[in-house]
Amino acid sequence: MLRWSVTFFIIAIIAAVFGFGGIAASAAGIAKVLFFIFVVLFLLSLIFGRKRID
Repeated sequence: MLRWSVTFFIIAIIAAVFGFGGIAASAAGIAKVLFFIFVVLFLLSLIFGRKRID
């Protein structure tokens, strides 16, 4: 998921360089949403991850 977020961020940067403002804003928005979903899932996996039984 983090890979997709970085991909959309790069697409947003390239689109902004070439002057496609709408596409850049959309790709940046998608990248932001995917990044926050990644952070939430990562934190949940840290909190509720596999617990060892010794």
